Amino acid sequence: MTSPVKENITFDILDQIDIRVGTIKSVEDVEKSNKLMKLTVDFGDFTRTILAGIKGERENPKEIEGQQALFVVNLAPKKMAGEVSEGMLFDIGYADGIVPVLAQPEKPVPNGTRVG
Repeated sequence: MTSPVKENITFDILDQIDIRVGTIKSVEDVEKSNKLMKLTVDFGDFTRTILAGIKGERENPKEIEGQQALFVVNLAPKKMAGEVSEGMLFDIGYADGIVPVLAQPEKPVPNGTRVG
C-alpha cells in the first residue's frame, strides 16, 4: 500500500530548503547511540558533520564512504547523543519501512551542487 500524497506546498516553501550533493568522506560510530553514525561530508566549499540513523539499516555502514548523496544543509544544528549534526542525509525507503538506500545523482557532479 502506498502512502497518501502530502498536502500541497508552494514553490516559496520548497525554495527555502537547501539540498546539495556531498561526498561522504568518513562514517564513524556514535558510541552513545544504537542508531546514529557520524558522517563527514565534503560539499566543496565546506565540510559538515551529519548524523544519520543508519547503524541498524546496513550490515556495514562504512560501505557508503566515498559515495555522493543528497543532503539538506540549512537545518539548524541539532545535538544528538553528545554530537552535533549540521544537516540531514536524504535516503529513500525509511518512511515506507524498506531498507533505505541513498538518494544519489545519476553520475558524479561537483560537491556542493544544488538541487533544483
